[in-house]
Amino acid sequence: MTPDDAKPWGETWVVTDGKPGMENQCLGLAEAVGLPTRVKRIQVRAPWRWWSPQIAPAPLRALSKKGDQLEAPWPRLLIATGRASVGAAIAVKRANPDTFTVQIQNPGVELNNFDLVVAPEHDRLLGHNVMLTLGALHRVTRKRLDEEARKLGATISHLPKPRVAVLVGGNNKSYRLDLSVAKQLADGLAALCDSGAGLAITMSRRTGTGVADVVRERLRGKAAVIWDGTGDNPYFAYLAMADAIVVTCDSVSMASEAVSTGKPVYVFDLPGGSAKFEAFHESLRRERMTRPFGNKIERWSYEPPSDTARVAAEVRRRLKLTPDFAPARTSQPGRA
Repeated sequence: MTPDDAKPWGETWVVTDGKPGMENQCLGLAEAVGLPTRVKRIQVRAPWRWWSPQIAPAPLRALSKKGDQLEAPWPRLLIATGRASVGAAIAVKRANPDTFTVQIQNPGVELNNFDLVVAPEHDRLLGHNVMLTLGALHRVTRKRLDEEARKLGATISHLPKPRVAVLVGGNNKSYRLDLSVAKQLADGLAALCDSGAGLAITMSRRTGTGVADVVRERLRGKAAVIWDGTGDNPYFAYLAMADAIVVTCDSVSMASEAVSTGKPVYVFDLPGGSAKFEAFHESLRRERMTRPFGNKIERWSYEPPSDTARVAAEVRRRLKLTPDFAPARTSQPGRA
């Protein structure tokens, strides 16, 4: 089913500024709800991008032509996240009160502007329309992992076991991943290889070239596959094929995706931190989902969080989607 086949159910708009980590949270929820989905990547023109989203006049006319436009026919469901999306989501709701609006993460404005606000526990939001989650919503499902393992699993099937997926992030406002820290990480990963493990490593867009070079050089000749960024992204295949996962601590999304597999997850700490990050990682440790990264791989089990499915069930309930409703695929991003 495509967005053009949306009637009588209507469709979902996913509205973000296009940052992959933010967009994937919205897509994960949209896919779990199952309505035909369009991705809308917007840009807000100056000077309106600097105004408070709640008081900016005519937010929809402030959208740059470089991004997607938001105009009728309006969606049945709008899922948005990020500062650029806040004013636009409020404007769509005003233009069409029948659109059910979901804002992911703290919007920084009055929560009653939205039908539902979904935020992690460490944001400490309170409200009658707030749903709290352990971490970030995501696109990891058993079906997707199985499909990606069949599609791309052969690229790492030769690695010895235990097979470890390694998710490397990078610098952000809270954490630092520089060359000296990269050497510590690379030494720890090399020790895993020396103990008999095989590594499947993927790095984020925030991973600096120098950091990537340090890891590649230290693991040269060892049982490690490092995705070079070309071809299909093997991220989900690595999660599917892994016996355990190592993730740097700088990304709530990566850690949330890792623990959604139910596999042992090791967190590599970086210099820095913030109260919100620390609260999030403490919650994962408290639930016995993660342990600090060391030089060995152990086995343990836990009940993986089901935040995305739980929020999707609530959205479906509010939209009164009937039991015979069948999920649809997501459209290609771009202008409708």
